[in-house]
Amino acid sequence: MDISTAQVGRQQELTNRFNEVRQLTLEICEPLQPEDFVVQPVVDVSPPKWHLAHTTWFFEIFILKKYVSDYRLFDDDYPFLFNSYYENEGDRWIRSERGVLSRPWVKEIMAYRSYVDDSMLQFLKTTELNEEQLNVFEIGLNHEQQHQELMVYDIKHILGINPLFPTYKRSNLPDYQPNLKTNWLKVDEGVYEVGYEGKDFHFDNEEGKHKVYLPGFQVQDRLVTNGEFLEFVEDGGYENFNHWLMEGHEWVKKENIRAPFYWIKEEGEWFYFTLGGKEKLNLDEPVTHISFYEADAFAKWKGMRLPTEFEWEVACKLYSPEIPTEANFMDSRNFRTMPRVGANPQFYGDAWEWTNSAYLPYPHYQKVDGALGEYNGKFMINQMVLRGGSFATMANHIRPTYRNFFHPHLRWHFTGFRLAEFT
Repeated sequence: MDISTAQVGRQQELTNRFNEVRQLTLEICEPLQPEDFVVQPVVDVSPPKWHLAHTTWFFEIFILKKYVSDYRLFDDDYPFLFNSYYENEGDRWIRSERGVLSRPWVKEIMAYRSYVDDSMLQFLKTTELNEEQLNVFEIGLNHEQQHQELMVYDIKHILGINPLFPTYKRSNLPDYQPNLKTNWLKVDEGVYEVGYEGKDFHFDNEEGKHKVYLPGFQVQDRLVTNGEFLEFVEDGGYENFNHWLMEGHEWVKKENIRAPFYWIKEEGEWFYFTLGGKEKLNLDEPVTHISFYEADAFAKWKGMRLPTEFEWEVACKLYSPEIPTEANFMDSRNFRTMPRVGANPQFYGDAWEWTNSAYLPYPHYQKVDGALGEYNGKFMINQMVLRGGSFATMANHIRPTYRNFFHPHLRWHFTGFRLAEFT
């Protein structure tokens, strides 16, 4: 079907966005060596090569195969190798064994990306996307952006467990100068509306604007710092079971956890691994790579608690109604100067923030039919909600209603927390 004249500008916009997203994925991989692309140190980390292929698989399977009548798969084995968890799309290679895939080679994956990119650009050029196609296309872009953030987590993990502590990318930004004065943001008791409302892209787990009752509370206007968390470590916080949920303390004992992930103690001095290599621990930076269990234990040690996801969202909307416009978040324009932490706005930019809320569906949540219905809904069990965003989060993903979620013991992602208490 020929594209109408009225749609030319719109389709060019879609083409530009597609190219920008796809190019950023390659930029993230530029500092890597060939050996880095295959490493999978733990089940939660995927090799960069797998990310490159899986994000390509998404466009191939959900758009090209479905909407282009004469499309031919690049390789008949790839749908099996690079499907992640979509049961509706058939069998897939087990997640824990992604690191054993020395073949296909990286150069073959790059050829796969080029093949699919060329086909997608032709599709965008010759097709006036209907509502269904446009929705899948938008999900595809946002899906790849989520994987771009995951790639930064995973690359740091791959390099961070190497005893040489290799550098991925050094920051070109000035030293971090936060305001560490503790202020409290108060929210009165009342009934508040939460959830996404609008017409811009969002994920289905944000939908369902509804009212919640909140007792009066207050939250800190900044995240807990390395220096503050070090006090907990040196006070024997990890050994004192009174601060911990039972499951959390069992995890601490089993895994012999004594400090946040990437912290290293050498001759009585603390260091930590950053994307710029091993550095002396900066006490003024927000503590990151913290599990929910650790954040919860610290809060109890302080006689406080973590905010719920609804408290976080309401306080965010009250005190940071405007999303910061400075380049705190990753996109193709600021990736080359990617910092270790953001610019310390009140609610965005330093790290994803653990909340004391289980990841559950909102009232009236409706899972769509088919494979895309598996995107969020089936994970609504045994996970905790995080809010905000880190410096590695894509700029267009920053909004008060975005619900990130992870299992409570995980900490390879850029996670921190702030404290809350009732008033």
